[in-house]
Amino acid sequence: MAAAAGWGALAASSLVIGAALGLARSWRDPPIGVVLAFGAGALISAVSFDLAQEGARVGGAGMLAVGLGLGAVTYYGLDRRLESGTTANAGAGLALGAFLDGIPEQIVLGIGLATGDGVSVGLLAAIFVSNLPEAIGSATDMRAGGHRPGGVARLWVGVAVVCALATVAGFAVADTASGEVKAAINGFAAGALLVMLIDSMIPEAVAKGGRIAGLFTVLGFAVAAGLSGIA
Repeated sequence: MAAAAGWGALAASSLVIGAALGLARSWRDPPIGVVLAFGAGALISAVSFDLAQEGARVGGAGMLAVGLGLGAVTYYGLDRRLESGTTANAGAGLALGAFLDGIPEQIVLGIGLATGDGVSVGLLAAIFVSNLPEAIGSATDMRAGGHRPGGVARLWVGVAVVCALATVAGFAVADTASGEVKAAINGFAAGALLVMLIDSMIPEAVAKGGRIAGLFTVLGFAVAAGLSGIA
């Protein structure tokens, strides 16, 4: 349990680090776009190898598909409620994405620890690397949209704490969770991630980083995919 808490805190800590970086200074658009693109590539790798592929293996494609649908609809519905037509909306969308995909992602991390599979370095790296640009981009946009820095900081600390606790929860329920439940959890994370990527993260990366965003997306994917095979 202590190991799960430690790994969960490590993965979630990048949310706080990213938010602090976003609030500490004014960032020009190109660097934000580049880090968002790199993080998007890492998340696409996590969806492909650590969530969808693993979910289908442990619980079947059917339950994975159910989870995908639920995660996508949940993110889409909640994100629509956040729409305000302001600059801060993109930041809120990234924060919502980090919350909705972070919880099931870190539950998967905890389940892997409890079942003796060890830490998935690829998933851990994808979570950590993608959290940074999500939090930097969100904090920057929310600050530009008029949100108080203290409120933005509290938001991201809260998200990080909940995500870290999700790793402990995954560790605790691993013995009772069936393969189908695990597949649905993986699918939920993947579904929320995919909608967030298309609706918020990738458009922000292209708008701020320009055409080079595509290259950094592939680089992020390559790095995370290379790490996914490390036990």
